[in-house]
Amino acid sequence: MEFKSKNPFLSNKSFAKADTIYDAEGNVLIDYNNTMTVNGAVNKSFILLLLLLTGAFTVWYMAVNGFNILPSTIGGAILAFISVLVASFKPATSRYLAPAYALFEGLFIGGLTLIIDAMYPGQGIAMKAVTATFVTFIVCFGLYRFRIVKVTEQFKSIVIAATLAIATYYLISWIMSFFGFMPIHSIQNNSLMSIGISVFVIIIAALNLFLDFDLIEKSAQQRLPKYMEWFGAMGLMVTLVWLYVEFLRLFAKLSSRD
Repeated sequence: MEFKSKNPFLSNKSFAKADTIYDAEGNVLIDYNNTMTVNGAVNKSFILLLLLLTGAFTVWYMAVNGFNILPSTIGGAILAFISVLVASFKPATSRYLAPAYALFEGLFIGGLTLIIDAMYPGQGIAMKAVTATFVTFIVCFGLYRFRIVKVTEQFKSIVIAATLAIATYYLISWIMSFFGFMPIHSIQNNSLMSIGISVFVIIIAALNLFLDFDLIEKSAQQRLPKYMEWFGAMGLMVTLVWLYVEFLRLFAKLSSRD
């Protein structure tokens, strides 16, 4: 059984929808100056990272100056989600929505980091999460670059199925929380089972990096439109943010056991 994802950041669906340009005789016309490249996607990823850090530092500046960061944190999360949702169905808009997503996500990440740091002062949770995310990215990139890990169709199916299962679990847990049930994976729950779930989620998030690398490389080989560089970079940023948040949660649980 092969699992297919409707999320274009987890599959090639939206990349396949990219417009193909034809000349007057019906032949495919490729403008190599206006097509996606791996280097272009990498450059866009660095731009998005800088914008995300800008959003995070904005929230930290607000906190230092006594402003309430909760509205910007929640607002950033909502606007970032909307940006990803729209870009998922209309990849051409990613050239505008990807930078907006990075800024909004930065507001959310900055606020969430401050909140967790305040819950466990002196533990250096943020620095641990940043370091762990960076190391995971480098290791996964190295494994992909030297073809130690190959992204086959079976590999994609397994990772996508696990990711969708996690998303479903999170959605059900979120709904149950409205009725007073504390999810097993919540920060307040530092049981071994909760920690085990966090480790499992981190592994799946890391495996999604391989899908992102493969998506960017294969799409560049297909000479898709230039705006897909933003789309690919946005997908990679979504995975990195997910990975960072899960590391934050894991280190928070471990700190609460001390």
